[in-house]
Amino acid sequence: MDLIRVDKERCVGCGLCAEVCPVGALAMGTAGPEAVAPDECIRCGHCVAVCGQDALDNRLAPLAGQGRLETYPVLDANTAELFLRSRRSVRCYREKSVPRAELERLVNIARFAPTASNSQSVSYYVVESRRLLDELAGRVVDWMEVQVAAGTHYSSFPGHVQAHRKFGKDTIFRGAPHLVVAAAPEALKNRRDNTVFALAYMELFAGSVGLGSCWAGLFELFAAANRQTVEKALGIRSGLTFTGAVMVGYPLYRFSKIVDRDPLEVSWVASGDLD
Repeated sequence: MDLIRVDKERCVGCGLCAEVCPVGALAMGTAGPEAVAPDECIRCGHCVAVCGQDALDNRLAPLAGQGRLETYPVLDANTAELFLRSRRSVRCYREKSVPRAELERLVNIARFAPTASNSQSVSYYVVESRRLLDELAGRVVDWMEVQVAAGTHYSSFPGHVQAHRKFGKDTIFRGAPHLVVAAAPEALKNRRDNTVFALAYMELFAGSVGLGSCWAGLFELFAAANRQTVEKALGIRSGLTFTGAVMVGYPLYRFSKIVDRDPLEVSWVASGDLD
């Protein structure tokens, strides 16, 4: 099959498939859509998804892999705003593991996030062992102590070290039973951006399946400085590099209020000086 196949009996010649193509891979010819730059296709699936006649198939984004939307599932504005504003970073978890099927459902939603030029390419490693998380937390604290002694530490490091050493408290993973780690090809220049989009999707979905989550920022700092140690411990395959981590588990508490933020700061730009 060439890049696209057009059902001439179904095609109405509307040209939407070519119009929505972000890279100009398609154009309208005298007999309908044509692949004028097939090597530019980024397999986003726009051309197939926009065709209400099911007249177009794309070898890189097959029609068979697309589900039909009878109605577009849009939340009303008030519900959507409430949903987004009520999302909280969860740092208190129940001492209960999440079944693998539920974790897989959670992580699976991440792959549908937008990525640069549809590059995708984010892989996931889900830590199911609390023992391993405890060991990693200990390594993070060891590293923090070295940074404190060298005077190159973040202001929060002494407090985290004391919490771990003196009180046996986990302020690295907050007692979460699981950690979702993302990795992407080292050669992919947008690997961190893709990861942020993907994990943000996952975080927003978490509450819908009864889970809580929080970015593991302290662990990310440690991983940035100790990449090989982290990638070996997690079994990240060759060619990929660590790009992000989120804690996951069942929330111990429920938040009953929506917290306000700083006032909106916005400027409206009608013209500009480019000289």
